[in-house]
Amino acid sequence: MTETQWQFFTEFKKNFKEQCSQWNEVFAAELEPLQRAAASKDTPEYSVETGVVYNHALDEVTKETDIKLIVIGDNPGKDEQLQRNQRYLVGQAGKIAAGFFSRNPELGIDFRKNTIILNKTPVHTAKTVHLRQLLKSEKPEIIRLIQDSQRWMATQTAQLHQVLCSAPCTGNNAGGKNACSDEKNGGAGWCGCQLWLVGYAELKGRGLFLDYRDQLAQSYGVPLAGTVEAGAVSQGWVPQWNQVMVYQHFSMNRFTIDLADQLSSGKINSQLPLQEQLAVLGALHRQEIFGC
Repeated sequence: MTETQWQFFTEFKKNFKEQCSQWNEVFAAELEPLQRAAASKDTPEYSVETGVVYNHALDEVTKETDIKLIVIGDNPGKDEQLQRNQRYLVGQAGKIAAGFFSRNPELGIDFRKNTIILNKTPVHTAKTVHLRQLLKSEKPEIIRLIQDSQRWMATQTAQLHQVLCSAPCTGNNAGGKNACSDEKNGGAGWCGCQLWLVGYAELKGRGLFLDYRDQLAQSYGVPLAGTVEAGAVSQGWVPQWNQVMVYQHFSMNRFTIDLADQLSSGKINSQLPLQEQLAVLGALHRQEIFGC
């Protein structure tokens, strides 16, 4: 990272840790019984150890770390919230993600070394769908926590991405250019840092993460899908938006299954290098969710 990027990341990390600590201090007493109750119907009993989870893997990032991806999951699950972990994507989905990059070394990414992993909200539930139970509670402060935490994460993550995306690009766009601002190819190459939203079912319809979706778009200057402005504006957003990609979740191999389906359907050219296939796939789903 450059000195500017490192200082920004350090401040982001500090603010994130402090915010999670504050949310835990204020809401833990009311939040944790709701988390246990939501899980009781379809999840074996477990110990709720951290109601709002900061990702301590961020503390292992150094100025010399080559960050190529910011990966955004849904929310911390049972493994992630354990005191001995307090790290994101350490369960089966994380293992699948790490395996994908390990099997495809041409991407040049070690999932545990070259990525920053964040979530749409740091509020823990055993399963993401259990957030609906929390939102149905008669506790407006918990509802506000889930909503406000999504907006906070979206805003802070977008700012971090825009700073890290200023790094020199690699791969097809190497040679002094920055893929984030390379309008000729629509940002299809690999810039200094891409942002991947993995898991998008809850970003549409009446999904759980509409607050995150809308705040993220706003943070890049992107009009909300379906608005008059969205139909009239021609790429008036900040250039880093071209490096925001949307994919199926890694869990249950949905990520790789979706890629294979899109290749077999002909929507993605199978002759393209994997890096470009992923860029096309991510942009297709971004159009689906955000309209641009």
